[in-house]
Amino acid sequence: MPRDSAESPGTPEPGADPRRWRALAVCLIAGGMTLLDVSIVNVALPSLRAGLHAGDREIQLVVAGYALAFGVVLVPAGRLGDARSRRLMFAIGVTVFTLASAAAGAATGPTWIAVARIVQGVGGGLISPQVSGFIQNLFRGPERGRAFGLFGATIGVSTAIGPLLGGLLVRLGGPDFGWRLVFYVNVPVGIALLILIRRVLPAGQPGRRQSLDPIGVLIFAASVLLILYPVVSGGQGEALSARPWWLLAPAVAGLVIFVFWERFWRSREKETLMELGLLKLPSYVFGISLGTFYFAGFTSIFLITTLYLQTGLHYSALQAGATQMPFAVGSAFSAWMSGRLVQRFGRLLVVIGMVVVAIGLTSIDLLVPHLSGMVGLKLAPALLLTGLGGGMVVSPNVTLTLADVDPVHAGTGGGMLQTTQRVGSAIGVAVVLAQFFSRLGQTRGDFAGAFSHAMHTTIGLVLAALLLALIDLLRRRVRQRPEPADEPAAA
Repeated sequence: MPRDSAESPGTPEPGADPRRWRALAVCLIAGGMTLLDVSIVNVALPSLRAGLHAGDREIQLVVAGYALAFGVVLVPAGRLGDARSRRLMFAIGVTVFTLASAAAGAATGPTWIAVARIVQGVGGGLISPQVSGFIQNLFRGPERGRAFGLFGATIGVSTAIGPLLGGLLVRLGGPDFGWRLVFYVNVPVGIALLILIRRVLPAGQPGRRQSLDPIGVLIFAASVLLILYPVVSGGQGEALSARPWWLLAPAVAGLVIFVFWERFWRSREKETLMELGLLKLPSYVFGISLGTFYFAGFTSIFLITTLYLQTGLHYSALQAGATQMPFAVGSAFSAWMSGRLVQRFGRLLVVIGMVVVAIGLTSIDLLVPHLSGMVGLKLAPALLLTGLGGGMVVSPNVTLTLADVDPVHAGTGGGMLQTTQRVGSAIGVAVVLAQFFSRLGQTRGDFAGAFSHAMHTTIGLVLAALLLALIDLLRRRVRQRPEPADEPAAA
């Protein structure tokens, strides 16, 4: 018997698509490509800046433009996949991403590459919710947990291996062509995916043509844009107070208007952009909430580690990427294993994973100020431990969050989950980097001290996610507790 999972283990349904595992491989390659493009580009920024004579604001737009477009498109793209054709949206996303990657690699100026990165983000946002939607539709029971386990492994590996692959490509291509290789590497992968999509991915069942809720799309997209812009628009070293935080007020107002509009649109018996009924599912609400806090801490780890190693210790991009490989290895292994265990242990698995992550991060925090010589090697055990914990968090949380979501709304539910994760990542990175550079300025170049100072916030965000996981675990246990039998009346 599962302890707190929504589904009982069992064999796949008799009508399961025989192509489902090949379809999953195509989805994971495409999803990994979009995630990899965040961390891999960060490594190439110094040579890109020199090659295109770009300023700080233009470089920031290269990074922020991708994140903004990606985050804004996620939920509408998920809705389009639900309402029309998930395979078609996936194919359009891969096409847009591949063409934009080729355009970015061929850029002759900073404006060109900034626009290409925004279009690339749109392509990534179109692809990502279809991945979780396909998993929801193609897999059931224990197989779904395993599929999400592989998805979680892809997230961990893509995030952690990006600096290593980026450093390798920059070294292979040299200072003038290396940064272009970072974008061009997506082109053959994208072409191969387009060939496989029609052969492997299911077309879906034709049904009644649904409303796309264009007004809801515009309101929601504008609100997400207003939330993300202040947190991704600041440059390195810029104070948090200098950002346009006033935009959050109209963003909140926009989300309130969005909820009222969705209710009105539903009252007219029209399909809405977001299935508001998802917010009545405790498993879904807890899942997106703790995911937001966890990603706020999780994403910033790699940025401050890379800054500490490359800027503080003068590691090359390749050396810095290799240092973070133990995290990738640990994350990939535990994500794969946790996909097999989530049906048995449920939310408890996430709680254990977060405890391990907190212990790993605390160990890194305590070690860094006292390390000298062979720092990367000395950090390897703690990074491996953190990765092992991280793999037990991401994929099981996705499985548990979407377990009670009707597969009909799989794209929308997955898109909303990923949107909250992107918002959490953006906020976490903004706050942690601001603390890192602020402390660096106060201590006149003490990178170890700045790293430790920023790490405290990262650990705090993970502990906040752990608290939500513990509350959800308790809620599930109480819900599953059998009702006491009535005592027989005394004679």
